Amino acid sequence: MKILHFADAHVDMANYGRRDPETGLPYRVQDFLKSLDAIIAAAIDEQVDLVIFAGDAYRDRSPAPTFQREWGKRIIRLSKAGIRTLLLVGNHDVSPALGRANAIQEFETLDIPYVSVLAKPLFLSPKELGLPIQVIALPWISRAGLMASTDAGMDEAFTNIEEHLTSLVDQWLEKADPTLPVILTAHASVEGAKYSSERTVMLGADLVLPGSLVRDPRLDYVALGHIHKSQNLNENAHPPVIYPGSIERVDFGEAGDEKYFVIADITKGKTVVQWRRLENIRPFIDRHIVLESPENVTHVLTSALPAAEELAGAIVRLTVDYFREWDSLIDEPSLRRYAEVAFEFHLVKHPQIAARIRLPADQSMTNLGPLELLDGYWRAGNYDESEAEILQKLAREIITEE
Repeated sequence: MKILHFADAHVDMANYGRRDPETGLPYRVQDFLKSLDAIIAAAIDEQVDLVIFAGDAYRDRSPAPTFQREWGKRIIRLSKAGIRTLLLVGNHDVSPALGRANAIQEFETLDIPYVSVLAKPLFLSPKELGLPIQVIALPWISRAGLMASTDAGMDEAFTNIEEHLTSLVDQWLEKADPTLPVILTAHASVEGAKYSSERTVMLGADLVLPGSLVRDPRLDYVALGHIHKSQNLNENAHPPVIYPGSIERVDFGEAGDEKYFVIADITKGKTVVQWRRLENIRPFIDRHIVLESPENVTHVLTSALPAAEELAGAIVRLTVDYFREWDSLIDEPSLRRYAEVAFEFHLVKHPQIAARIRLPADQSMTNLGPLELLDGYWRAGNYDESEAEILQKLAREIITEE
């Protein structure tokens, strides 16, 4: 069996940049759709037997019809190609209120051929799939659904649901045909997984699945979604426990991450994983600088940024820490001109208030004259030595004249 596994498409991610005047779509949405097109094309060209999407088609739980249309166009291509496709409901797909439809419900409502929406924990047999393979599905467990089903507090509820899911998976594995491969797909955090440094897309408290659940040797492949950093949680062992990651960079926490989908050749007891890197992912460039001196500020800041050819088409953030007194020295228009080839440029200013002067224990302000206090101020403010000397001389002249 050859399967294609991807997750965290977030095709309505329009948090940066402008719109394409021809299509009306935000350029950032086009970035995500380009990656999605590459994944769909690979599934069709390589004639995979099964596509597993492990959740989060969108960022918004109530996506605009335009974004639903674009997602639908791609999934219908898989249907027309006769490729069995499983769409797991993720935390960004599930309805925020009980009883309301999830964001990918229409594929189930319209009974699209070869496409199944997995909105509750279940076991799919070879007969249901039409393939010699078995699938255990664990979609996102919503906080609202969890609290509605128990009188316990959140921590106790999570513990109970982890125990329940572990028991449920064990029962399904017991009844599974031991001669056929078994896949577990889940949209959840797994114990030991590594997150990207920023988690702006995450919603709500996470239910964390125990590592023992996903590393069960009776499984032949574990297709995960929810965490955007690509990783195998069971490296060099069976089964592979795979987060393919998001299909495009979502925020600056993913600036250094490459993006992938996975094609896996699965037989009972053995799986070969191929990581397929997505090309032409929009670069994120994140720079941080602490201004040490008020001299040549514009040159110092532009030097912290890459050359123009590296900035071209990138989403760029420059974070600057500096003393509040130097605010007027930061020439933002010049910085924006330097970074004008970037797709988008963000200047984040962090002005700092100079630390209060700490006097030695055997001294007090009443024992110090104005010039001594000023001398301490220059040193506390990290002024250049020659500049402090000039200021101190001016202060001495003013005070003497008075």
